[in-house]
Amino acid sequence: MAEFVDLESQDGVRMPWNVIPGTRQESLNAVVPVSVVYTPIRHFPSMPVLPYAPLRCRTCRSVLNPFCIVDFAAKIWICPFCFQRNHFPPHYASISDDSLPAELFPQYTTIEYHSAADAAPAPPPVFLFVVDTCVIEEEIGFLRSALSQAVELLPEKSLVGLITFGTFVHVHELGFGVVPKTYVFKGSKDVTKDQLLEQMSFFVKMPKPAVGVVAGVRDGLSLESISRFLVPASECQFTLNSVLEELQKDPWGVPADQRATRCTSTALSIAASLLGACVPGSAARIMAFIGGPATEGPAPIVSKQLSEPIRSHKDLDKDSVTHYHKCVKFYDGLSKQLVHQGHVLDLFACALDQLSFFSGIFEINCSKDLKVQGIIGPCASLEKKGPLCSDVVIGQGGTSAWKMCGLDKSTSLCLFFDVVRKETPDAAIQATSNQFYFQFLTYYQNNSGQMRLRVTTLSRRWVAGPESIQDLIAGFDQEAAAIVMARQVSFKMETQAEFDPIRWLDKALINLCCRFGEFQKDTPSSFSLSPRLSIFPQFMFHLRRSQFVQVFNNSPDETAYFRMILNRENVANSVVMVQPSLISYSFHSGPEPALLDVAAIAADRILLLDSFFTVVIFHGSTIAQWRKAGYHNELEHQAFAQLLRAPHDDANIIMKERFPVPRLVVCDQHGSQARFLLAKLNPSATYSTESYHPGGDIIFTDDVSFEVFLDHLQRLAVQ
Repeated sequence: MAEFVDLESQDGVRMPWNVIPGTRQESLNAVVPVSVVYTPIRHFPSMPVLPYAPLRCRTCRSVLNPFCIVDFAAKIWICPFCFQRNHFPPHYASISDDSLPAELFPQYTTIEYHSAADAAPAPPPVFLFVVDTCVIEEEIGFLRSALSQAVELLPEKSLVGLITFGTFVHVHELGFGVVPKTYVFKGSKDVTKDQLLEQMSFFVKMPKPAVGVVAGVRDGLSLESISRFLVPASECQFTLNSVLEELQKDPWGVPADQRATRCTSTALSIAASLLGACVPGSAARIMAFIGGPATEGPAPIVSKQLSEPIRSHKDLDKDSVTHYHKCVKFYDGLSKQLVHQGHVLDLFACALDQLSFFSGIFEINCSKDLKVQGIIGPCASLEKKGPLCSDVVIGQGGTSAWKMCGLDKSTSLCLFFDVVRKETPDAAIQATSNQFYFQFLTYYQNNSGQMRLRVTTLSRRWVAGPESIQDLIAGFDQEAAAIVMARQVSFKMETQAEFDPIRWLDKALINLCCRFGEFQKDTPSSFSLSPRLSIFPQFMFHLRRSQFVQVFNNSPDETAYFRMILNRENVANSVVMVQPSLISYSFHSGPEPALLDVAAIAADRILLLDSFFTVVIFHGSTIAQWRKAGYHNELEHQAFAQLLRAPHDDANIIMKERFPVPRLVVCDQHGSQARFLLAKLNPSATYSTESYHPGGDIIFTDDVSFEVFLDHLQRLAVQ
């Protein structure tokens, strides 16, 4: 898979099929969809940034790229997507075979444009903190300290606002530094944008426009009124710190048999309306720090009575959640409002130094024999319909352009394509015209406020006919395929009520093995898979057991969080979520990879498990006994001290580089916390098997082991 990682390092692209099935039927037979996992603004040190506007095809609007056919004598270039002949403008007059512009260099398939002529002064980024005060005093203290540190990390020009809420919503006027001044709204009432502007005195000095939408300085608001609530970070630190120092737990009493009155939905609605009125289209984030379930306002999660439990997966399946449909309607409307405004809502996010301010638009061009089915990822459709759109919709589909309100250098989109060619072309056509082309255009605002256009253009060979199987296998990326299937099954579980994920995954895997495996019919022992496909069943085994598919012991909120992160991370990080990495430490050898199997557990061994969301340091029983005896504190046992320290050092490196920061679990063999490791291991030794080895462990489960799973797969594939 190294060659696929190299391709990703050049363009930020991973594809399950790097040689593409050439007809619709063959793409369906291939089981794993024709798709691309693309990281739009991945950092490339050698990528050129061109200081002029891109040259576009006059028909399909694709950008000049290395795959265009160029006639240097006539100064004409032919678009590979629509075959339109385009003339070069006068400033390309010196172009020749020996004097190429950067966008035609073969190695620059990914390039950026930044036109100084089109550059306008960028508005500063905006942070609006929304803080829940229905928490204990100790948490208030930690939050106060974290917010103070966070504001110091912000760029000086960035604008900062503050809203606190509990029973009521308090919008703080940070621009009035003489005395603390707030506007208070009742948490049980939904406040419209017009009511908000009226009650917060936005039109005292400037009359409200008679017609049109109030949106920023250009449309009805004065800069003076906006600066009362959104203040530069360099100017508001004293006032903000004063407010934070006075921040206290919500003063309204809570009966012993009730939950706190928490008007989360009202606070978020006010925050969205405030940003929409003051800074529409700017790079703005609502940073919401929530301490518990909403019980008040237009979208309560649960009632105030503690006798009513918070909804579970079973309650959602039975459609027995009292407030569910009301909440879905509210938050669907809120998300559409934020997408329209170009703003981001972050929940539970506090590592502000790791956030970048990007907002942008993503567009696709592709060859005429391909159509776009949709995207699974952090974007919203712009409803740009046209000949590129497939009738089959996956995720955000029915469009060839999407809006992304917030993305960073690791944000990845999963794009799905439909091969529309129905007939197998003859050999002559395959030999002369056997390339599919893709072009991805990302318009985004970087953290310096500059607008950039990044263009990535790809070419992939297609094959068709009965002899194409070996070519398809040679271009199969097992890791990318596993992540595409993971995103697809997660999306289906979210959107299809009666969907059976295990059955769907098993059927897909069996069909893939039938299509690409080598075997004699009805002889399981003859079954074999090419090394290009041999790890894929292992990925599917762990995907079936992952938190994306198995929702038992996870709340709906946890499941939604896991799937959200899966749908925005790149292939490398997503693979760790599906199949965690396991490293072994012992006196006999240095740190080395270990099989993700219960057999990896030994009394004299330390294991480090990285499942992306959780990092586990697991001590074997003998190691744990020595540690409790304090041997690592004695001079003659420094080797043991180093052994104990090594996994902690490696865990710190993992946690320092990752966002969101994973949970660290340090546990011992046979301890209660050991379940975090055991849940991820292949159960090759259980209470019902006899394969237990001294010093090892067993897993109390009825799940089948990977060996049994593979045996069943082979028997079904050869039928």
